[in-house]
Amino acid sequence: MTGTQHMPNPTILVTGAANDIGRAASKALAESGATVILLDKDVAGLESLYDEIEAAGFPQAAIYPMDLTGATGEDYEQLADTVADNFGQLDGLLHCAAILGVMSRVDDYDIENWFKVMQTNLNAPFLLTRALLPLLRKSQAASILFCDDGLGSGAKAYQGAYGVSKAGSKALMSILADELENSSIRVNSYDPGNVATELRRQAFPAEDADSLVIADDAARMIVDIMNRHDSHGKHLPTQD
Repeated sequence: MTGTQHMPNPTILVTGAANDIGRAASKALAESGATVILLDKDVAGLESLYDEIEAAGFPQAAIYPMDLTGATGEDYEQLADTVADNFGQLDGLLHCAAILGVMSRVDDYDIENWFKVMQTNLNAPFLLTRALLPLLRKSQAASILFCDDGLGSGAKAYQGAYGVSKAGSKALMSILADELENSSIRVNSYDPGNVATELRRQAFPAEDADSLVIADDAARMIVDIMNRHDSHGKHLPTQD
């Protein structure tokens, strides 16, 4: 990857690591030499991904099962303590975990579902980032990357909690980027375009999957972004 600098053996935590973009990104980061902490509620998916990384001869990954929907502040602090005890610092944080909820009018939106989506898609990235910032500050060149998508852009009808949560995550990225401007931590968001994921299939069940970006292509761009040192505080769109 021309024009990028690579930190030797970085430690990077990936949420939503068991499936789709999170899974592809975790494998690509491991292939690039990173020790990846795999976080997801899907334990079977995490274990199979761990085995794939191990079989490929990449740096040994770590598994951290966690359900972001029900996690409390104490759960995030415990996670940070575990990372500190085992790795000492953190060089990257990739936010991929997200749930769609329902596509519905605000009039009809189920309140419990609204809170569930907001907890997973917006509150969890805030709580996780807040808990891990002390470890990220120990790195000489850390990266925080929010995985975005077009479905959450433009405040369109029926996007409900998902659209609001994605708009909120963009704001969170911008706030963090401003606050960390003079630090060693870079903060960005990345929209890979319309990627063939389970969430996308839920939102658009009749869509032609052959017209969509594959997760492996998005993953390669994620690795490139997380290795850059000139992309602080940017919303980075998909690239051909």
